[in-house]
Amino acid sequence: MDGKEFLMRLSEVPGGSGDERNVGKFLIEHTKNLVDSATVDAIGNVVLFRQGTGQINGPKVMIAAHMDEITLMVQKIDQGGFLRVVQVGGFDPRTLLGQEVVVHGQTGNYVGVIGAKPPHLSTPEERKKTVPLQDLFVDVAMPETMVQACIQVGDRITIRRTCMPLLNERLAGKAMDNRASVTALMVCLQELQGKHTQADVYAVGTVQEEIGSKGAQTAAFAIMPDVAIAVDVCHGETPGVASDLVQEIGGGPVLSFGPNIHPKIFTRLKEIAKQHGIAVQVEVTQGATWTDADPMQIVQAGIATGLISIALRYMHTSVETLSYDDVHQVGKLLARFIESLDHAFVEGLTCYLNN
Repeated sequence: MDGKEFLMRLSEVPGGSGDERNVGKFLIEHTKNLVDSATVDAIGNVVLFRQGTGQINGPKVMIAAHMDEITLMVQKIDQGGFLRVVQVGGFDPRTLLGQEVVVHGQTGNYVGVIGAKPPHLSTPEERKKTVPLQDLFVDVAMPETMVQACIQVGDRITIRRTCMPLLNERLAGKAMDNRASVTALMVCLQELQGKHTQADVYAVGTVQEEIGSKGAQTAAFAIMPDVAIAVDVCHGETPGVASDLVQEIGGGPVLSFGPNIHPKIFTRLKEIAKQHGIAVQVEVTQGATWTDADPMQIVQAGIATGLISIALRYMHTSVETLSYDDVHQVGKLLARFIESLDHAFVEGLTCYLNN
């Protein structure tokens, strides 16, 4: 399967924070021929391991992309069988009206729609305001008795959306944040096939990033790599948004630089991109990146950490839009970076203030 098909299919797999198992199964199934082993830890992180050709205790690099998507959860079953919901992650309620959803119940999956009071029945004041999440409901078109038997408080609800190819290598769909980056990990492993690397590679599909990067922290603690690279998405250029807040879609991998990005990792990534003709962009982060890079950097005694992002429009909606070419270029950059790693570079990371 090529990377584009992998991403289109993976984006449609349901998997919210704390319930990423179907995404993990898909990832393992389609990368098992690219790695030496695949394991799942206690909270659901998928760790794909590729043995390097270096000596025992050779360099270790962890590349991480979160598997979870933002979801809803059943909070209450209302009279008539309508479902009231809360969110797990950062939905904008304005984008939820009229969406098709899937309720992952105890006895199966149930298709529904998100409805609200129509404007014809709303007061003039109500029509001026955004409908708050607590006033939205999911209609699964079943009698209340059947809903009570099949669906429980706490069941997950995901957006029902088929990934749509657009012109110029663009793709639109749900969960591109962050299945695009998971795909970049797969592309990286494909690129490393038949190549000799000193470093052992741990490609990790992390869990629970949307609620605080829990998986990245625990995985980094277990692996304790010499180098860690988080892969995530950032905001792509959008009408009405200041140009200094966004990156160009189709402009190549976005390298973050700021207080918690190791300067030697950032510099090496730029150098490798230049050597291999990979166009890159730079995003300045003033503090926290709000990605898996943040907790990985401070695990145990500290890990030299970098962040590569993929520009994406309409983040946290069901039509997240990006360029597949950017995804592929991120995978290539990761592979070329890993090929460049050796003991001398890793040892230099711990004393960069003197260089």
